[in-house]
Amino acid sequence: MIKMLQKRYALSEQGAKDLVKGCLACVLQNLSFMFPVGLLYFLVADLMNGGVPSKKLIFYIIGCAVCIGLILLTTYLQYNATYFATYTESGVRRITLAERLRKIPLSFFGKKDLADLTSTIMADCTFLEQSFSHFIPELAGSIISTVLISIGLLVFDWRMALAALWVLPVAFAIVGFSAKVQERLNQKAMDVKMACADGIQECIETVRDLKANNAEKEYLKGLEKKIRAVEHRSILNEFGLAAFVVSASLILKLGIATVALAGSVLLIRGSLDVLTFFMFLLVVSRLYDPLQGALQNLAAVISTRTNIARMNEILDHPIQQGDTRLSNKGYDITFDHAVFAYNTGETVLKDVSFTAKQGEVTALVGPSGGGKTTVSRLAARFWDVSRGKITVGGMDISKVDPEALLSLFSIVFQDVTLFDNTILENIRIGNKDATDEQVLAAARLANVDEFAEKLPDGWYTNIGENGCELSGGERQRISIARAFLKNAPIILLDEATASCIYTQKGNKKIRKPQAANQTALIFDRRAAARLLSINSIRRLCWS
Repeated sequence: MIKMLQKRYALSEQGAKDLVKGCLACVLQNLSFMFPVGLLYFLVADLMNGGVPSKKLIFYIIGCAVCIGLILLTTYLQYNATYFATYTESGVRRITLAERLRKIPLSFFGKKDLADLTSTIMADCTFLEQSFSHFIPELAGSIISTVLISIGLLVFDWRMALAALWVLPVAFAIVGFSAKVQERLNQKAMDVKMACADGIQECIETVRDLKANNAEKEYLKGLEKKIRAVEHRSILNEFGLAAFVVSASLILKLGIATVALAGSVLLIRGSLDVLTFFMFLLVVSRLYDPLQGALQNLAAVISTRTNIARMNEILDHPIQQGDTRLSNKGYDITFDHAVFAYNTGETVLKDVSFTAKQGEVTALVGPSGGGKTTVSRLAARFWDVSRGKITVGGMDISKVDPEALLSLFSIVFQDVTLFDNTILENIRIGNKDATDEQVLAAARLANVDEFAEKLPDGWYTNIGENGCELSGGERQRISIARAFLKNAPIILLDEATASCIYTQKGNKKIRKPQAANQTALIFDRRAAARLLSINSIRRLCWS
């Protein structure tokens, strides 16, 4: 059962166990609320028989104290078993999703955008938190406790029990049959929410370009349509949910009428005493209140399927695995009849074979869209080839753990990513254990000092989100400084070096230094052209 709950609700093993505990705690709480009904039944019976004997008065006083104690205890257990455990599980879910994303091939991210993944980790996990603190335990607790109470009512008087219980399967069937309708409504609502989130994020990220091209008003008109679509879908969702839940609740209320009607008939015929009639009216009035909440909880649980499916899409996606021990002999990179196609089926690389030898510069030159960036991603095993093989020093990289493999690579990406931190700490990402002196040495090799020392706080200047305080060339130099600091045996430069590999001093071009005996792959048309125009460059060395 634990495995089934893990799969059905995207839970960890401990989360599934806690869910079971929460359900049992809700059962105990619901049953504890029936003890005062039983005590009241005996009290009314004594009053109808001439009054409460003085000996029994103490019994009722103690009984009231026990009922209050039981309710307090079961409520405490229920609160701890649902709320506290759920908050812990919510944190575990977010960390698990983030860890899974770290191991999933980059091909997965080609199908997803940032807003979608952020929504899964944050919004979907928040909805899961609400479901497992409110909806599911209370629903399970209501159903189980109702079944137990129903058995007791059938034993007590099956006629009155049937009059009280016939509405339950009808009401739950109405909500249950709405599952497919709700799923369709939820999926459409989720689609427009993601479209709106993408639009808002895009607007924030491109506000400079929108202003520069006087395109703000036109773009905001489109964004407003997306916001209105979210509003429209939310109203439809609420209406679709309410139509089924309200109908089921109305059916549920008919139970009180049928109990009153059946009890009156039986009472007139003399086959039912007044006390039993009173007890059934009391029980059903208490029984239907949690069940009405259970109908809403059932509808909410059905609604979670969309959110859980989004989380399971990440959790069930295959991850890249391999041996954590490196067995390469040298650092030659060899593409052996490599073929690669994206999920769309479009073949990007077909029968690619070449060797980038250790200690040499290998430059790939070609037009945009020719596959240069794809080659760099395949070399570092961000993606896996469809056919063929890629080796590093004779080691098949498809059989190596990606994180272990990346210890061999220093990579400067086409799109530089910086963090909202100081220049020094942004470079230190290349080697977290590096001293300040080592970081500064790598920075000077990439000519970061040319602009860093002119900033108000020098090397300790905060450069803002993704380096927004710096120019494009300055951001590239920090990225290259990271690669120098990592000092890995293989360096990949992907369209990031055209303005940074060389610096001009008078009429003399000075090539930036690289570590000796490195294997270098240059994926940059302009930088490659400059490199190849210099005669007999075969090794990377200090200038």
